[in-house]
Amino acid sequence: MTSTQAYTDVSTWSIDSAHSEVGFAVKHLMISTVKGHFADVQGTITMHESDPSRSSAEVIIETASIDTRSRDRDKHLRSADFFEVEKWPNITFRSRKVEGATGKEGKSFRVTGDLTIRDVTR
Repeated sequence: MTSTQAYTDVSTWSIDSAHSEVGFAVKHLMISTVKGHFADVQGTITMHESDPSRSSAEVIIETASIDTRSRDRDKHLRSADFFEVEKWPNITFRSRKVEGATGKEGKSFRVTGDLTIRDVTR
């Protein structure tokens, strides 16, 4: 991520695919867990240091960049059965709520928001 910061307590960070990862783990046939990630991720995080609740995040994930380390499975996931990447090239996430401790560097935050996959938002 790279930051652009004015002389305020607000920082805006650009998500850098080379240094960020969106990963997942899914149970398959109740026997094994399939793990994977999306290689192409973009977005911004705006952090309000004095009031984290005013912070926000927007993320765009390129569906065709899915990688589960199985070429055939990835091809199937890109198909109309799952992501239908030609019609729905992106998954998006937009935060609605950010919770975290004020002034504690390295502290984790809980981000709640809307995830949109194939034009369905939850």
